[in-house]
Amino acid sequence: MSEIERYLQAGTRENTRRSYQAAIEHFEVSWGGFLPATSDSVARYLVAHADKLSLNTLKLRLAALAQWHITQGFPDPTKAPVVRQVLKGIRALHPAREKQAAPLPLQHLQQAVGWLDAEADEASARNDSATLLRCRRDAALLLIGFWRGFRSDELCRLEVERIQAVAGVGMEIHLPRSKGDRDLLGTTYRAPALKRLCPVQAYLDWIALAGLTQGPVFRRLDRWGNLGADGLNPNSLIALLRQILERAGVPAESYSSHSLRRGFATWAAANGWDLKSLMGYVGWKDVKSAMRYIDPTLSFGGLAAKPLLESDSSPLPKLSDPR
Repeated sequence: MSEIERYLQAGTRENTRRSYQAAIEHFEVSWGGFLPATSDSVARYLVAHADKLSLNTLKLRLAALAQWHITQGFPDPTKAPVVRQVLKGIRALHPAREKQAAPLPLQHLQQAVGWLDAEADEASARNDSATLLRCRRDAALLLIGFWRGFRSDELCRLEVERIQAVAGVGMEIHLPRSKGDRDLLGTTYRAPALKRLCPVQAYLDWIALAGLTQGPVFRRLDRWGNLGADGLNPNSLIALLRQILERAGVPAESYSSHSLRRGFATWAAANGWDLKSLMGYVGWKDVKSAMRYIDPTLSFGGLAAKPLLESDSSPLPKLSDPR
């Protein structure tokens, strides 16, 4: 790989690069399209998959085709009026509600962490280091993922040397890149220590037990408790989260890794956070993105049989906007 290619690759997120590569292969190999493409062939490609792929997937395919043409020095066929009109027609003829993961409520988070703590205590009593390590790792993963509202790829890219944590005070986490950081300037996130369900103490317990001083925070553990060198794969987090919840007695089929992010946003909205503070804390750049994660608080003057959002009344301190 030349130096230029190395830097070009570094300028694109790994997930995005893989998705774009798969999209180009689908257009060229699976569908039989030719590159460079014409606007007519792109429009026919969209029509061929209009009733098979979601609108968001089709948009990703268009973005991949656009990037390929631009980087290769060809005119971008996806900007042609016929392509935009076909996409608009697909939206009209194949309306679909966007699928979203259910938000993980605080009571289910508490149930899962309580179960992990109990399992850890039993494992410690019988000198079962493998189970103890797994419980401490999973508790830290759940609590940091929830209270910081991290995406799955962000959780998997956390590094020990980029985190400063002080028990009873808080933690500061630096991510060199994230989805909203288009210019790759890096972002620093902060979270306070909490009276219960504390992400700071869970993190400190985990890295102390695992003896981690650098590298990925969350790593694979084999059945004997041997710790891998690489971070967890983001695609593995849904299965891992559901496994933890199911073993803790929580129905898990509706939850995914995004449930932690949505769960925090729902909890914050129910506990009086204004939208600006929530956007600043989680890192959303626009209101539309934030509103996709928040279940609105609605009042029916006491007539509702059950509130749409239930505010947790236990004594958790309100998190402040770190910025």
